[in-house]
Amino acid sequence: MAYGSDPGYPGGYPPPPPGGPMGPPPPNNHLVMAIVTTVLCCLPLGVVSIVYATQVNSKWAAGDFQGAVAASESAKKWWLASMITALVLFVLYIILVVVLGAISFSTSASFQ
Repeated sequence: MAYGSDPGYPGGYPPPPPGGPMGPPPPNNHLVMAIVTTVLCCLPLGVVSIVYATQVNSKWAAGDFQGAVAASESAKKWWLASMITALVLFVLYIILVVVLGAISFSTSASFQ
């Protein structure tokens, strides 16, 4: 059946797929945040985030829409884990510096 011969479609062509002529847009790949958290926060977790972020567009282009969404969610989860890990380590470092400073101050004060 040719599209031009079906009078039910305006202009003889079927309606576009949902989400516009190209379909729905691909999910956010979170690549920028994955790179930023790799460089500034926690390297191992950031690398995992980059791996998932780079899979999003290729899975979407291959037609694996659910895989692309899952890779996007995993990339976001890993860059958030990288950021939270860096924040926790920073807070622990500050606490360590304050405690050691207090111990050092009290020790030096007792010798004088």
